Amino acid sequence: MPADLAVIGLGPLGLPLAQAAVAAGIPTIGYRTGPEASSLSPAELRRMVSGGFRHAVGPAELGRVRTAVICAPTPHGPDGGRPDLGQVAAAARTLAARLRPHTTVILESPVPPGTTEDFLRPLLEEGSGLRAGRDFHLAHSPSRVDPGNRDFTPANTPKVIGGLTPACTESAAAFYGRLTDKVVRARGLREAETVQVLETNFRHVNIALVNEMAVLCHELGVDLWDVIRCAETKPFGYQAFRPGPGVGGHAAPQDLAGHASRPLRMVELAEQVNSQMPRYVVQRAATLLNEHGKSARGARVLLLGVTYKPDLADQQSTPAREIALRLLDLGASVSYHDPHVPTWSVTDRPIPRADSLYEAAADADLTILLQQHRTYDLQGLSVKAQLLLDTRGATPTGAAHRL
Repeated sequence: MPADLAVIGLGPLGLPLAQAAVAAGIPTIGYRTGPEASSLSPAELRRMVSGGFRHAVGPAELGRVRTAVICAPTPHGPDGGRPDLGQVAAAARTLAARLRPHTTVILESPVPPGTTEDFLRPLLEEGSGLRAGRDFHLAHSPSRVDPGNRDFTPANTPKVIGGLTPACTESAAAFYGRLTDKVVRARGLREAETVQVLETNFRHVNIALVNEMAVLCHELGVDLWDVIRCAETKPFGYQAFRPGPGVGGHAAPQDLAGHASRPLRMVELAEQVNSQMPRYVVQRAATLLNEHGKSARGARVLLLGVTYKPDLADQQSTPAREIALRLLDLGASVSYHDPHVPTWSVTDRPIPRADSLYEAAADADLTILLQQHRTYDLQGLSVKAQLLLDTRGATPTGAAHRL
């Protein structure tokens, strides 16, 4: 059966989109843009294949679909500033050589405002000889994937659409209307692109605020977790965020450097605050060890949960890497446990995996909870561990030292 949809880029954005399309009965093919770690479980991938999903055998298949969605990753460049659009460009060139009239092309990759029109559009037009808005439809839709979230799925998460022309918007809206209960039309491409900037920065700024509060409350001897518990009872004007050892994930904060007349100063500051959290966790760990008559040098430290999100194998930008590296630099002997990560290395240094969780916690001088996977019995761990530092506020009150 010929495919209706091609998802170009099968990473954490593309695979959930393909999964939702298959569930909606849309014949879908996937096309890889590079080495991409799966964000779905093997069982979910098997269900997709049984539902009709298949990998494109070659780029020629991209010319036989009605809709092509580019979900290529856009990591920060080497300088940590502008996003690297290399995989988006490669996807565009591959698609352009096979692009047919009346196809709807949608970009879901997180990009600075203006990218779809000023960067993607010329690549598609030059490679195809077709004109966007006249011969094919071009739109942007910010991805709203939240891996592992069972409450909000593509079906019940509103989808924002912005097209080059009103007809482009409507064509993209017609496609997404098959996947979701609600489609929200933005005024145009730039508005749709900027939605992702706002949503991503909202998360990072608010996490930075509670991370600073965590440091302050520890110095004041205040239980921040109880403060948050009380504050979130306010029914208006407040949304609860919680501190942690750092901010992981695929959505990097964007200060629009090089894309606007002035950077977003609050976002710059938030990134500085959040990037300091792994260092702060290691400082707290060293202090705890000292308070119990032990030095970080030679201490046995067990890290629990090294993924960026609970109950997933995804390690994108996980703060666990920097924390492990800093502990190793202090001379600590570091091991880890994570039910979703069978092997783990930090800067090409393999980190030993604890086979028996409770024995490892009892043997370690310090156990640090970095990610609260559902399989962890935190009450039991708090009893077994000699010393437990909880960076997620997940342990029962009084059972561990909290961040």
